Amino acid sequence: MNTIFIVLPILTILMFDLGLALKPQDFQLFLHRPLPILAGLLGQIVVLPLLAWTICYFFHVSPLFAIGIMLIACSPGGSSSNVFSMLAGGDVALSVSLTALSSVITLFTVPAIMAFVTQSVGTATDIQLPVGNLLVQNLVLMAVPIFLGLWLAMRRKALAERLHALLKRLAFPCLLLLVTIFFLQHRDTIVNSFAMLGGAVTVLIIAAMGSGALLSWVMRLTSRERRTIVIEVGMQNAAQAITVACSPFVFNNETIAVPAIIYALMMNIILLIYVFCLGGRRAKV
Repeated sequence: MNTIFIVLPILTILMFDLGLALKPQDFQLFLHRPLPILAGLLGQIVVLPLLAWTICYFFHVSPLFAIGIMLIACSPGGSSSNVFSMLAGGDVALSVSLTALSSVITLFTVPAIMAFVTQSVGTATDIQLPVGNLLVQNLVLMAVPIFLGLWLAMRRKALAERLHALLKRLAFPCLLLLVTIFFLQHRDTIVNSFAMLGGAVTVLIIAAMGSGALLSWVMRLTSRERRTIVIEVGMQNAAQAITVACSPFVFNNETIAVPAIIYALMMNIILLIYVFCLGGRRAKV
């Protein structure tokens, strides 16, 4: 089974659902609260790829897996980060705004970063990045569903709310189905690589969360904002990374998607532990 036919509808559903949950003012929060927005975007778009590049070097990650790790690191925040922010007693409005803004900004930063990555490891692989194809695919599969959802939310609020209630219940089972099918197809590769990749990915997630906490401390953010920044920087859109890796128009290489599958697993485990460890502090401001 070609996983791209499962990934594409899942990513489209996730992006459309994100659009349904958005309001125009979510894109304007930067005007009113620039510091937390700056901390989140800086952590996601600048710090996280730098951390991933450094970790790939020190863990001696093979070229194809390095491309996969860099791909997940420069992807936008995952829509489920909004749920984790709520569970952690974080700032949900900030989380939604960061997810929305990162989803738009990374339409253009992902092609630029991945062009650099593929050129840097190009001598060790036959992988080429058609930057134009990646840009068009991101616009079609991410920007269009987001803005269709936003348009529907503005024009038909009641319908949008019903659709959002349905789709948010389907999102995680769909992603779980994707991960399960991908694991069954690439079980040997994942099992054989898990010791090295699992360690690299775990360090990346913990380092990303730590950098989010550090940025929040430097910018003197509130505890609710800090929890949200930690989650936003640590939780990336695995579905998009898998789509780019498997797409016949971009990399067309499922091996590159393996780090994103492992990342999706470890990300949820680590962030659930983080939320659990907050314990009674979740209710505090």
